[in-house]
Amino acid sequence: MRALRYSINVTLDGCCHHEAGLPPDKESMRYWAAEMERADALIFGRVTYEMMESAWRKPATGTWPDWVDQWQMPFAESIDRAKKYVVSSTLSGVDWNAELLRGDLGPAVRQLKQESGEGLWVGGVTLPLALADLGLIDEYEFLVQPVLAGHGPTLLAGLRERIELELVERKEFRSGAVALRYRPTRATA
Repeated sequence: MRALRYSINVTLDGCCHHEAGLPPDKESMRYWAAEMERADALIFGRVTYEMMESAWRKPATGTWPDWVDQWQMPFAESIDRAKKYVVSSTLSGVDWNAELLRGDLGPAVRQLKQESGEGLWVGGVTLPLALADLGLIDEYEFLVQPVLAGHGPTLLAGLRERIELELVERKEFRSGAVALRYRPTRATA
């Protein structure tokens, strides 16, 4: 059975807008590239899929644009080649090594989790909230940025029930950011 890991950058005040935290640096990009490599497949909602595709899909020329620095290449390559599942009721089709997940979210994700492999990764804001409400997230991974945003979407806003977590890993970055990995406790899993 594959575990489902929710990973996201978040500010100290809970904002999870992709532009609210610190800009990516070499250390954080190495970290996220390694995390992408630990997943057999990525699960995105439509908004996150479209945002990631516009930034990290390798152009048809086979050459990354000039704005992709050498230190970003491992992350870019990892996310570009990863298998992706997209949860959307509005998209008629996807590509970029992706497949649409249609129908009832719970059974579809449970089926993916039953397949053999290392794990599944989900990012974004809306889809992870639905998966958390269904009790399908096995690990929560937050890269907490030393920033107070004061606005924007907040982490798991609207969660129906409290989920108690236990810390299983902590990593500090030179930037002051801290990666925290949690698992739901047995009482809430």
